[in-house]
Amino acid sequence: MKSAFVFLALLLTAAVQSPGAGNFFLYAGTSTNNGTSKGIYVYRYDSTNGKTEPLGLAAESPSPSFLAVHPNRRFLYAVNEISNFGGGRAGSVTSFSIDAGTGKLTQLNVVTSRGSGPTHLSIDRQGKWVAAANYGGGSVVLFPVEADGKLGEATGFVQHTGSSVVSGRQTRPHAHGAYFSPDSRFLFVTDLGLDKIMAYRITAAGSLEPLDPPFAPLKPGSGPRHMAFAPNGRFAYTANELNSTVTAFSYDKATGRLSEIQTLPSIQEYDGANGVNYPSEVEVDSRGRFLYVANRNGDNIAVFAIAADGKLAPRSQTGVGGKYPRHFTLDPSGNYLFAENQNSGNIVEFRVEPRSGALTPTGVDLKISSPMCVVFVPAR
Repeated sequence: MKSAFVFLALLLTAAVQSPGAGNFFLYAGTSTNNGTSKGIYVYRYDSTNGKTEPLGLAAESPSPSFLAVHPNRRFLYAVNEISNFGGGRAGSVTSFSIDAGTGKLTQLNVVTSRGSGPTHLSIDRQGKWVAAANYGGGSVVLFPVEADGKLGEATGFVQHTGSSVVSGRQTRPHAHGAYFSPDSRFLFVTDLGLDKIMAYRITAAGSLEPLDPPFAPLKPGSGPRHMAFAPNGRFAYTANELNSTVTAFSYDKATGRLSEIQTLPSIQEYDGANGVNYPSEVEVDSRGRFLYVANRNGDNIAVFAIAADGKLAPRSQTGVGGKYPRHFTLDPSGNYLFAENQNSGNIVEFRVEPRSGALTPTGVDLKISSPMCVVFVPAR
């Protein structure tokens, strides 16, 4: 009888835990330009209670400013935001294997990004392709992922051309993010310099073919930076850096067409004391109820409710406990959010209120030099 009660208790515990509950490694990418940081750092993280434990340097790497994890959780990829790889005007992309016991990373290979200053990369849901956006070079590159986790030679590359209206920021293309469609058929590239989301079909051979139409336009001077799809695959959202807005799009999964349905401010009641706001990261929660946007000079994260038609309504803003939130991410359980504050050198944890999406600081404040990105990987 006692064993039956124990079994029932275990079932009840499992029922109330979130799907992403458990032990994880939290990897933080950094900028090494200040001479203090050395690469990618790792923490042990328990998503059932939000506790973190620093484990130190996971791997040395030059300015690994954005990270992506393979769907099999055995490999991690980083863009190296540099412009002198191999003695040329290019950055690089590095692949690592993950030690599931210690969290240490072992470098597998490094490939050229074929453009300067890469700022973002992503991997498709099947784990076949890695795409990287070159901000400085204004281009996008696509790599095949080999069975051992290494990156093969680039199969797709597109150099963007053109400009837009903001002097000094839009005199040429600046690809800032590369995002796979939920079914991995298409690749979308947010180009801050062109005020366009460029749209490509991925061929079986890995080349990039422009869709018809080849891009979704935004209002001149918007500066689309980052992008996120809703879990239902019907909507997508961009954080627009230059005019401090967020744009909602409907998405046609058959054709890959994005159609704007709404644009509104990314921040409420901003006095501009720190200069232009510059929103950065954007993310939708796993149930598609809330959109989160980081406001860098506003030093906060804004929460928007998502309606059935994909439109947004402002709900709350919460200070990030630091300066200039370059990035943030929700943990696998959806119960916590981590904000990476680039200029104050800290990562701050927040509890997510499930009914409103509002954020409350937990008191966890991780000191780290120039944090740029965080990802999670299950730990043994």
